[in-house]
Amino acid sequence: MKGLFITFEGPDGAGKTTQINMLKEYLTSKGYDVVLTREPGGTAIGEKIRNVILDVENKEMDDICEALLYAASRAQHVKQLILPSIDQGKIVICDRFVESSIVYQGYARGLGEDKIEAINNIATRGLVPDVVFLLMLTPEEGIKRKKKSGELDRLEMEKLEFHNRVYEGYNRLKERRKNIFEIDATLDIDDIHNRIVRVVESLLREE
Repeated sequence: MKGLFITFEGPDGAGKTTQINMLKEYLTSKGYDVVLTREPGGTAIGEKIRNVILDVENKEMDDICEALLYAASRAQHVKQLILPSIDQGKIVICDRFVESSIVYQGYARGLGEDKIEAINNIATRGLVPDVVFLLMLTPEEGIKRKKKSGELDRLEMEKLEFHNRVYEGYNRLKERRKNIFEIDATLDIDDIHNRIVRVVESLLREE
């Protein structure tokens, strides 16, 4: 079997972690070899970069520096973990990927979506997810959920205006990408899971 590459996207607080864990449990129960990973991070080097990016003390971080750090973490991630796992026939489920950079740094930070996409095409060696599950939630509801769940990281602590632009960015991006499957994140958790499973099962049948 050829491996699958599945990613999850959405504004902060959309419930990605819950759905990722549910999908992993489902696929594992069916006998598939599943690799769960995240961005930024996924490797020892990537996790160190993650700590720098999300550290609330790094308030002075330049937007371009931020974008390049994400791409650097991603380059290591793809080379060391994602591509080898796919080549071995595993199903890789990743919490965020290139789409996050296009939306957060390209659109919300104003660096330019095409520029961020170009940088990340180098970082990913052209790797594209088989499907991107986009869980959509209003910024107000998302931040409210995050505050309930614990401390906020550097990006989560941005003003509401920034999160509104993230929301707008995802709406723009979904019109450009055929591999994005949008789901209303306010739906029942099991309903969301069932929708995701139907799509993944369809991809597996195509193998």
